Amino acid sequence: MVAATVDIHASVLRRLADLGFIAGEPLQLLRRGPGGREPLAVQIGETMFALRLVEARCIQVELQ
Repeated sequence: MVAATVDIHASVLRRLADLGFIAGEPLQLLRRGPGGREPLAVQIGETMFALRLVEARCIQVELQ
């Protein structure tokens, strides 16, 4: 689920939505970078993405 209320450039939010980060789409955090930092490896469907923290902070998730 992409949060539209985060203080970030609209083009980043649009890019995340284009990649499949949309409300209701299951997302799985696979791993974190060295020291628990970035990049974050996340999976949506069959696709894996590497996100920077600034991008990851734009995503709201609900545990199921």
